[in-house]
Amino acid sequence: MIEMLVALVVLAVGMLGVASLFGISLHSGSSAITRMQAVNLATDLADRIRANRRAGGAYNGAPADNHCVGAAAVSCSPAQMAADDLYWWQRQLSRAIVGGTATGTVTEVDGTPATYTIRITWTEKSGQQLYQMQIQVPTS
Repeated sequence: MIEMLVALVVLAVGMLGVASLFGISLHSGSSAITRMQAVNLATDLADRIRANRRAGGAYNGAPADNHCVGAAAVSCSPAQMAADDLYWWQRQLSRAIVGGTATGTVTEVDGTPATYTIRITWTEKSGQQLYQMQIQVPTS
């Protein structure tokens, strides 16, 4: 009888360890998925910047829905397209990263070639997280 109780206690301790590892792996998986989303969104904006090279510092500005793309698209200047890109990127960012705590910023440093820094920050249980990407885009 005592042997059965000891075996039951050993089994219970082992099951608690397995449950703890399962919880840790779920949290790590969630964090990895969020980081992957941040990488994908930063790359998406980098591609948009490369496609709209003539916008220059307009990617530092405020986002605006200028209807540059879609069914009722209008002709937009490079600066308007940059504001439209930022608007749609911010919307994707708020939807893709769980909790709606994500923010994205773009800073541009003039030079030859121009250098853009894309930063995405979000909050997880472990604290504030940051992904940063830097790209260089020739003007022509």
